[in-house]
Amino acid sequence: MKQRILLLFTVVALISCKREQKISSSDWTQVSNRTQFKEHDGLLELKSGNFTYNFKQNQTPFKKVILLNASMAGYIAELGAEDLIIGVSSPEYIYSEKIQNLLKEGKIQNVGSEQKYDVEKIISMKPDAIFTNYIASFDNAYQLLKNNGIQVVFLDEYMEQLPLEKTAYIKLFGEFFGKEKEAEAKYREIEKNYSDLKKLASTAKEKPVVLANEMYGDVWYLPGGKTSVANYITDANASYIMKDNKDEKSLTMSFEEVYSKSPGVQYWVNAGSHTSKKEMLGTNPFYGKLDVFNKGKIYTIAGKEKRKANDFFESGAVRADLILKDYIKIFHPELLPEYKLTYMKELQ
Repeated sequence: MKQRILLLFTVVALISCKREQKISSSDWTQVSNRTQFKEHDGLLELKSGNFTYNFKQNQTPFKKVILLNASMAGYIAELGAEDLIIGVSSPEYIYSEKIQNLLKEGKIQNVGSEQKYDVEKIISMKPDAIFTNYIASFDNAYQLLKNNGIQVVFLDEYMEQLPLEKTAYIKLFGEFFGKEKEAEAKYREIEKNYSDLKKLASTAKEKPVVLANEMYGDVWYLPGGKTSVANYITDANASYIMKDNKDEKSLTMSFEEVYSKSPGVQYWVNAGSHTSKKEMLGTNPFYGKLDVFNKGKIYTIAGKEKRKANDFFESGAVRADLILKDYIKIFHPELLPEYKLTYMKELQ
């Protein structure tokens, strides 16, 4: 249940941000329209959403960091820098086998959960920095950490709607850990893979119609036409039912509203983490009225799950190319005959 709530939080709350205007200075490394960084006069300057940071030369590279969000572990693991992590929150949601092993060895500590961080323990560990998404209700905890000389860095990679912009945060983590070259090389590799896959998808003869996400209670949180889900579907050369919509946030609809848009839908993607169509139908009997449920193909994001941990939210934050590859395999299997799905799983 908690995993489904996490998915809902991702779908609804995490994709509602509008992009800010670009900074015009050519000195900035542009991660996205909301996040930029540059080095000048011995300083590393970062602009992340509404927050600005100036790190002195002796502050970076960081040697000891704490993560309060599992998605950020994906960037660090991609750089092979897991040994720099000394603490994580909610370790049961972290997929990385290496990080889990370091937890078992006691080299990484559990510092609490999204319900309550162990602030005293964090302070005693003396990290160089803490990485987290900004949550207003935790302001008191953030301030207490700052008062004790701990650098709290707010990164909102989850708000990015262009897949490669989310990937580009690896450049920032490379800057933080003294792995700039590795990060740039990894980004270029993923960027090229993504571009090549997009070109491959464009050669498909068919353009299937696609439905996404699912209902929570009485509401279907359908991705807007400019969200990351919609962008992936478009780049995989399929036709999303809300493709003409201009929203970067999810749209709240009733089952009846979605049903009226569902004729002709051949694929249903990102349908939570259900274990079977029977279980899915037990969750919501209305699904059985959809043609795509009975005649089409349904895919969940449960391809890489271990109990509560789902790698779609972890390494998937970085590997936009593999997510796109999954979608192409789903919509145009003839283009990738030998490929097996990474993050997605067909529901039986």
